[in-house]
Amino acid sequence: VSRRISACLTDIVYWMTAHNLKLNPSKTELLFIPDTPNPYHDLTVSFENSLVSPTKAAHSSFLTYEGFNLFFPRKLPRCLRSLVISKLDYCNSLLAGLPLRAIKPLQLVQNAAARLVFNLPKCTNVTPLLRSLHWLPVAARIRFKTLMHAYKSKNGPAPSYMRSMIKA
Repeated sequence: VSRRISACLTDIVYWMTAHNLKLNPSKTELLFIPDTPNPYHDLTVSFENSLVSPTKAAHSSFLTYEGFNLFFPRKLPRCLRSLVISKLDYCNSLLAGLPLRAIKPLQLVQNAAARLVFNLPKCTNVTPLLRSLHWLPVAARIRFKTLMHAYKSKNGPAPSYMRSMIKA
């Protein structure tokens, strides 16, 4: 495992060098997540003449909310929309007709994203936040996207295989 991780890190260094980027080995952290719960592994990986030891919790100052918001305060809603909301919309027509208890975990993710944008605690009511962000709740998004696909298939620019599924 150690050799494979070292080889992977070496490939990352080559890719970054080819794209005029530099990896700082002294700040590189290794987070080991095993398939099954077991004690902390003593796995040390070497690359670029330095040793990388596993940590129990890794962090990236750029990807934490505080760091990201410090650099891009107005872009956080757009980034969350592209990173989180797009994943909620992925294949959501397959979710149409499911009971609300099956959709609730997705709604909780959207609620957390809305609270993150406004930097509010978990107990905050999310409905006004979703409205101000112009985000529909997940169940409404599923219904809207399904109806939009049906409308476009019947009346608008849709692929022929979708148009053939809609009967007048």
